[in-house]
Amino acid sequence: MTALQMSLTDKSLDKLPMATEGQYVVRDTELKGFLVVVGKRRKTFTVKGEGWQNGKRKNVYAAIGVVGDLTARDARLKAKEALTRIAKGLPAIEPAEVEAPIEPTVEAQPAEAGVTLWEAWERYLEAHLVRKRRSARTIASYADHVERIFKAWRDRPLKELGEDPALVTARHDEITRENGPFIANGAMRTLRAIYNHARKSHRYLPADNPVEAVDWNEESRRDTGMGLKALPAWFDELILLENPIRREFHLFTLLSGCRPGALKVAETPHLSFARRMLHIPAPKGGSKKAFDIPLSRPMIRCLIRAIRLSRMMFPEAGERWIFGAGGVDGHLAEQREDREQTLSKYGNDLRQTFRTIGQAAEVPDLDIHILMNHALQGVNA
Repeated sequence: MTALQMSLTDKSLDKLPMATEGQYVVRDTELKGFLVVVGKRRKTFTVKGEGWQNGKRKNVYAAIGVVGDLTARDARLKAKEALTRIAKGLPAIEPAEVEAPIEPTVEAQPAEAGVTLWEAWERYLEAHLVRKRRSARTIASYADHVERIFKAWRDRPLKELGEDPALVTARHDEITRENGPFIANGAMRTLRAIYNHARKSHRYLPADNPVEAVDWNEESRRDTGMGLKALPAWFDELILLENPIRREFHLFTLLSGCRPGALKVAETPHLSFARRMLHIPAPKGGSKKAFDIPLSRPMIRCLIRAIRLSRMMFPEAGERWIFGAGGVDGHLAEQREDREQTLSKYGNDLRQTFRTIGQAAEVPDLDIHILMNHALQGVNA
């Protein structure tokens, strides 16, 4: 399981809910190896360090105090001391006092075996995905590949894969049969990225990425957009949706051509009626891809209705989120509808419809790409 990440402070820790079953982990964004294990009855400050014992590399967990008995500031100081001791091969301040394993612990590997897939993934997650502020959806996709698709390989040294690419090609064939061609290709892209990243600091890994031996499955973009003639029937379906906030969400997706994942977390502070802009601070690609959606009058009316409905139906969440909901996050979390019974087109179908109708209206391709926040090709663009 990929742990949550946040700055561990007394205030943030107080807001963490107790686990309903089992435990979950929250890592500190400031100090690597400092985390909190949240159980049913308590929250425990814990450190995870890497040390050498008898020529073998081991992950060591140690509890350093209980939230409430120890402040976050004092716990961070103790964590630094404990991590230093662990790195030197010394016992930590005190043995781990968790109710169950915090997370699957990587088995000790002989020094010559080298970095494992799981160790390389943890490094890639923290140093590349989190540090570069990749979106939560992107991180979840990578994590799913490593933790589900490559679960049996988590303790396998990358060196073995690099020296025997046939293992990778055989696994790609298996995933294709079991999960489909798109997931198989996506999982291999994840493995390729992790291997390339690991080789920067582990030069003993073979230079040729084993994923390059894969015979990629053919992929073709599915065009599920609507033309002008199909829109009236779609509007008839839309108006019958029971949830009015979801109605406005689907309508705004069509009017803006924006990715649904970015709209679901749209916040009222990022909306400026004076500038007629909705700012999207962290779209696909992270904060460096932030952009503004220019608002037409129908789009403004749609957002006003959504905000009013959110504040009526979910008063607390509606103060922050444009498309409020009753879940833990406070905002709309799922845009799927029943295609057969409720709404035939939603999500990326509407994004493709935006592009299709834009082309029919003779909007320049460059303008369409900019409005949809596509990556532009070449310096001239």
